[in-house]
Amino acid sequence: MMRNLLLVLSLVVGIQGCSSMMHGQAKQQESGQMGNLVLAEPAPVNLRSQMALARLTDILEQVKVPDNQKAEFLYQRGVLYDSVGLSGMAQYDFNRALSLNPNMAEAHNFLGIHYTQQMEFIQAYDEFDATLDIDPDHDYAFLNRGIALYYGGRPELAVQDLDNFFSKDKTDPYRALWTYIAEKELNADSAMQHLRASRERLDEQNWATMLVDFYLGDINESQLLSTLMLGVTNQKQLTDKLCEAYFYLGKYHMGKGQNGIASNYFKLALSTNVYDFVEHRYARLELNLMRERTYDDVTTD
Repeated sequence: MMRNLLLVLSLVVGIQGCSSMMHGQAKQQESGQMGNLVLAEPAPVNLRSQMALARLTDILEQVKVPDNQKAEFLYQRGVLYDSVGLSGMAQYDFNRALSLNPNMAEAHNFLGIHYTQQMEFIQAYDEFDATLDIDPDHDYAFLNRGIALYYGGRPELAVQDLDNFFSKDKTDPYRALWTYIAEKELNADSAMQHLRASRERLDEQNWATMLVDFYLGDINESQLLSTLMLGVTNQKQLTDKLCEAYFYLGKYHMGKGQNGIASNYFKLALSTNVYDFVEHRYARLELNLMRERTYDDVTTD
């Protein structure tokens, strides 16, 4: 009986100790970063996308169509593959589409994005250049080429493209943030001044304007995280918003040298499964670059 009592007491003490430790960790987290974190429910694979993939595959395998039409079907299937995270299949279809019709600006644009994610920057530049040769007014080719130039270590050229993209819509906080992120590589003080000046024209109804306020230091991280549920009416809206928030929080903390926190935020962005968002696409690239830098530091030492 005494032996059983001692066992029970030891379990109670152990549970209390564990509870105290967890409470301490929670308090520590709340006093530091990521304290008010909202977790995303990973986005499910869209049923309509799956059905559309099946239908397009049937058409491509069973119906003989002209090359231009076949190229369009391959491009459309590539976009669907891309949206569900099957990047290899998407890239294969984009290449097949272009072999049939080399003048598909959107297919070149998508290939450029995929090459950027793979850190094949020369090929990415070529694809975005081809996009703009075919369609000089393709705004998002400037964004995507600017991002490729930024990750490819060419911030001067990146700023030119991203500033061009931003000039088309001065109310868009995402455009302001990407311009700032690239310009910061050249001159952090000047980049912050330009972001402050850009803030005046940003759309107050766009929740991402709060991200700009956070980067400017006008609100803190807890305040930003507490706004993520505002205006959300369904799970998809929340997941999309969290994907964006996690990525830009990761970029912010990486800029502060807080690589552990940055890494966690990039992983959280990936966990949303919003494959076709810019933020999801480049969260993995950020993690890969962090690993490369860590490996280089270790081998240098």
